[in-house]
Amino acid sequence: MDIFDKIKKTMGPLGQYGKAAHGYYIFPKLEGEVGAKMKFRGKEVLTWSLNNYLGLANHPEVRKADADAAVEYGLAYPMGARAMSGHTSIHEELESNLAEFVGKEDSYLLNFGYQGMVSIIDTLCTRNDVIVYDSESHACIMDGVFLHKAKGGKSFVFPHNDIARCEKMLATATKRANESGGGILVITEGVFGMAGDLGALDKIVALKEKFDFRLLVDDAHGFGTMGKTGAGTPEHFGVIDGVDVYFSTFAKSMAGIGAFVAGEEEIVNYLRYNMRSQIFAKSLPMPMVIGALKRLELLKNRPELKDNLWKIVNALQKGLRADGFDLGNTESPVTPVFLNGTVPEATQLTMDLRENYNIFCSIVVYPVIPKDQLMLRIIPTAVHTLEDVEYTIKAFAEVKEKLVAGKYQSDKIANIL
Repeated sequence: MDIFDKIKKTMGPLGQYGKAAHGYYIFPKLEGEVGAKMKFRGKEVLTWSLNNYLGLANHPEVRKADADAAVEYGLAYPMGARAMSGHTSIHEELESNLAEFVGKEDSYLLNFGYQGMVSIIDTLCTRNDVIVYDSESHACIMDGVFLHKAKGGKSFVFPHNDIARCEKMLATATKRANESGGGILVITEGVFGMAGDLGALDKIVALKEKFDFRLLVDDAHGFGTMGKTGAGTPEHFGVIDGVDVYFSTFAKSMAGIGAFVAGEEEIVNYLRYNMRSQIFAKSLPMPMVIGALKRLELLKNRPELKDNLWKIVNALQKGLRADGFDLGNTESPVTPVFLNGTVPEATQLTMDLRENYNIFCSIVVYPVIPKDQLMLRIIPTAVHTLEDVEYTIKAFAEVKEKLVAGKYQSDKIANIL
């Protein structure tokens, strides 16, 4: 069989909807300055789908830092990989500041979050090591685990946040590691980005009293939003020292691009010298590094940004719950609204929100969540207002009433393309 023939016959779980959904439900185009209100298909919409938690994307100091750095350095400098010719003192400064903020000895910059996590797992674990991970881990963690298994390594999964099962998997992993002469790496998330609930970091760290393992935490959605100072979910739980390898991206609270990994100096240095995805990749351009320094400065020194984020989060989640909406177990700014419905109903509802209420939020359907269930995923930010919250709660109540009454029932995806 021609490999392309196979692809053309089966476009994948999301690709099968491509012709009807592209440009509206999938790959939509939001235009204008990043903020609570943007343009979609030519009209202004209230936007609840951007991970711009602290509102830094259009903060005037951030915009100036980005622009000034671009004028001074351009987007090319430094040229080459960090290990060869792309290393600067400003990259080192950002790494030092990040490490200090999250309570670690050292940190290392990464070009991308997804690629970074895959590469961290690949670099830390040999085929003799064993991975134990949460079943709802992000796709980047899953791909790292798959790569580990492709090398001949062993992994064990525990049901989401099920500490009793995690303990059983650790017992099995310990036996396996003793046989192979390897170690154990437990992987989970600080904030699970789809449902908004927190990884049970305190309970997992407590298991170190019974088992010998190291803990890697992906805190992409927790960095900047969780903890007293915004240093992340480990700070929230008071287990910074119990998290051995801390990872986060710049794509959420920092409103940028890139990522970092932090931990014990010797371990971070090992990653620095052995992560193939970084050794063979061009260094982060200087404007991104200088821009990240400014974003980190604001994150640390402007607590009102996080305070305003949580004012919006609390008002939104309290109001939705008071109206009978199911938000699952979220304890973070990520606000999932679970409803019963089919994929076609989900598209009809989403179109109604966008066309008649001017509300843009992400819609999540099977296979990401179970069949006959849909999820409206809302991301509050520090630049939303209480008026935005009030309007959205009222609109959601109306579309829920329509959904229950069967007004969105259809056997086809709503198509206005």
